[in-house]
Amino acid sequence: MSRPDSDFDAIVVGSGPNGLSAAVVLAQNGLSVKVIEAADSFGGGTRTKELTEPGFLHDVCSAVHPTAAGSPFLSSLSLNKYGLEWIHPDYPVAHPLDHGQTVVIERSFDKTLDRLGKDAKNYRNLLKDMIDSWPFLAKDIFGSLRNPKHPLSLARFGWYGMFSAKLLSQSIFDTPELRAYFAGLAAHSILPLEKAFTASFGLILGISVHSVGWPIAKGGSIKISEALVNLFTELGGEVELNRRIRDLRELPDSVPILFDLTPHQINDIAGFHFKKTFSNKLKAYKYGPGSFKIDFALSEQVPWENPENAKAGTLHIGGTFNELAYSEREVWKGNHPEKPYVLVAQQSNFDPSRAPKGKHTLWAYCHVPNGSTKDMSIEIENQIERFAPGFKDTIISKSVMNTVQFEKYNANYIGGDINGGAQTFNQLIGRPVLKWNPYKLPYKQLYICSSSTPPGGGVHGMCGFNAAKSVLKNEFGIKIDI
Repeated sequence: MSRPDSDFDAIVVGSGPNGLSAAVVLAQNGLSVKVIEAADSFGGGTRTKELTEPGFLHDVCSAVHPTAAGSPFLSSLSLNKYGLEWIHPDYPVAHPLDHGQTVVIERSFDKTLDRLGKDAKNYRNLLKDMIDSWPFLAKDIFGSLRNPKHPLSLARFGWYGMFSAKLLSQSIFDTPELRAYFAGLAAHSILPLEKAFTASFGLILGISVHSVGWPIAKGGSIKISEALVNLFTELGGEVELNRRIRDLRELPDSVPILFDLTPHQINDIAGFHFKKTFSNKLKAYKYGPGSFKIDFALSEQVPWENPENAKAGTLHIGGTFNELAYSEREVWKGNHPEKPYVLVAQQSNFDPSRAPKGKHTLWAYCHVPNGSTKDMSIEIENQIERFAPGFKDTIISKSVMNTVQFEKYNANYIGGDINGGAQTFNQLIGRPVLKWNPYKLPYKQLYICSSSTPPGGGVHGMCGFNAAKSVLKNEFGIKIDI
């Protein structure tokens, strides 16, 4: 039986990677901590289920984890001791093009340069210094708003990152192939590629390919959550499932409360305690486009026209830079592109535990307008078939999730937005509102620790770490760092 809330030194509402990370940090520093989760299982965006057929394990949301591998906090925890095993695909990422062409990026920087022809020098000049300084650069990129610890490294990243993905790729790369590849990276931002600062998303993911890789979790993304929970409970923490907090008065007002929730949800729970001006800012917080996702059970591996694509854990499907840019621009206009940018992960090619012997899984999603209910199955399947003729013949069954179903699955995904809010410039520097300590809410001991705070979306736990750091300093006089 769960102990009363008042018995704990701190409470975390929500058990996604950020909530669990915040709970671990607090417990590591001697606090008794309780995590309260509305669903019947913990994990938020890192859950794995049999969505199609028995024996086929599908990652419900997050599937490939460069930001987890590159996270200064998660990488400090030795989560392998708690059941997490990373698998690195032969190639981290590939970008198929028409006529059997494909851009293959290897984890080895030198081997990648050997593949890039006349763009090798440009690729090296752009990324080499940032890759070499990644251990230092990551702490500033994933940190909270503060004076940078490594200003020179951050200045170089900031100079290139402030541009749009379109401008940077056109000015740096000579070949359409590398421009297309960079578009695939930058489009993870779920922003039009003509927008300033979209290059920063491409840079972070491009650096991570060579610095930490793009691994998958053996047995599914749930293993990340399980490892965090195993560590947390070893530290004395407690997780309570099947309890949805709807009103702040359900929780004690004598201990810090950390919400792994988005601004609109927090306003619903606690807004009656906030000044009207702050409550209105939370109400005005903007959510970005949503996602439409398909999980496939396949009779065999995807029959890629270029067989090298079978060796990649992640593929960016959509063709040229202009095609991807058009797709993302249309989504922001509220339209559903006929040829969407599709993110694909083929975990079972490298982790046999994901499917029955000889069979395979495939994970794929595209961006759609927030709140969309349109079924994009045909569009996604056509895009994959474009680069893998015969793909449709391998489909045994599939499971789909539109934006409404995403939000029903996880209330943090407002309108299907998996990033906790649009990652526009204003909401990167002011997330959820512009203030020096974005984690502290203006009432008693309330804090926000979700991806609606810096550094934003991704399975890195750094929003949780940063919020817990703030709690320890403000409420307990404990100063920590990584």
